[in-house]
Amino acid sequence: MPTNRGWAAAGVAGALLLLWAGFGEIELLATAVFLLLAVGGGVAFVRLGAPRLEATRHIYPAQAHEGDTVTVEMDLAAAAASRHLSVEDTVHGLGVARFAAAAAGEGQRLVARYEVYCRARGIYPVGPAEVAVTDPFALSERRAVLGSVDRLTVYPAVEPLSGFPAVRGLDPAVQSTHPTFAPQGGEDFFTLREYQIGDDLRRVHWPSSAKRDELMIKQLEVPWQARALVLLDQRAERYPSAEAFEHAVRGAASVVTHLYQGGFSPELWTGERAPGLRSDSRFTQAMEVLASVQPLPHLDLRQTVTRLRRQGVGGGALVLVTGLPDEGALAAYRVLAQDFARTVVLAAAERPGEALLSFQRAGAVTVSAAPGSLWAPAWRTAMELSWSTASLG
Repeated sequence: MPTNRGWAAAGVAGALLLLWAGFGEIELLATAVFLLLAVGGGVAFVRLGAPRLEATRHIYPAQAHEGDTVTVEMDLAAAAASRHLSVEDTVHGLGVARFAAAAAGEGQRLVARYEVYCRARGIYPVGPAEVAVTDPFALSERRAVLGSVDRLTVYPAVEPLSGFPAVRGLDPAVQSTHPTFAPQGGEDFFTLREYQIGDDLRRVHWPSSAKRDELMIKQLEVPWQARALVLLDQRAERYPSAEAFEHAVRGAASVVTHLYQGGFSPELWTGERAPGLRSDSRFTQAMEVLASVQPLPHLDLRQTVTRLRRQGVGGGALVLVTGLPDEGALAAYRVLAQDFARTVVLAAAERPGEALLSFQRAGAVTVSAAPGSLWAPAWRTAMELSWSTASLG
């Protein structure tokens, strides 16, 4: 169909025809006919040269963090010769990339690359791309959808933390940076279950799979002291600003990553999602949730954690991440803390006030960091103090 330029040319041709009818100048008629022929020829050109391309998209890396830059590569294969091609690929919410090629022969492979700056966490659809072919004067074009929709996952920014909560199975006086249990080899056999997409094939139990004629996975039970639960308080009223909530999300992501790398098996719980207690991809699931989590108004935190406790949570470490601590967060702590050896409370607040003292009196380790500051120094100081307290006790 005609482009904006093509419609403009057709309008000018119509005006010239009216002028020719009024003044009888042959030059006006010739110019009008030329413009109409150019638009008509352009329409015929794009109909005969419809784009026939196959596209494959690759995103490196598929998961990124806030502030990272990812590379998107479009691999195009021409099924038929085409000229005057343009390709448009959209990362919804982050930007649009446009490319042009003068010609593509049949069977020719074209590669287009562009970079995306991940300015905010989230899950962003990528594509589908659009390909357009135009006539030499750009008076007409024909568009077609190209390729599939992919997904770019942008995790929250993560700070490197040091030090772990002193839990059962840890000697804080000796092991100041690493737990004494192994994250991969310390799991005990629990049961067998059917294979699900995404399971680690190294855990296939081949004798049982051969007997049942279907893949069976060895379900492993995580040692009690290696279990950790990170609870993100989503109550919107506890965060005075959007930046305060984002700061809390980054704190939760940093803790989940730190515990996972240090040998724990961390679960994440939010008001919208309860953990799958025997999932083989706890870390990935937690970071996926943190990529898109949002504050919720009017959430009853104590009631929701009471339901959570009925599922049988418990383990070595509980980490409660909140904004301005209040009685609701303290009540949630009292419900859950009895099932964990050590509890850490992170407050994303500039002046958490007396509320944190209530957690300290109840036996929790407290960490506070104002929005815009770093979690790492406050975390390390709190861990060192907790080791001293545990050693004296």
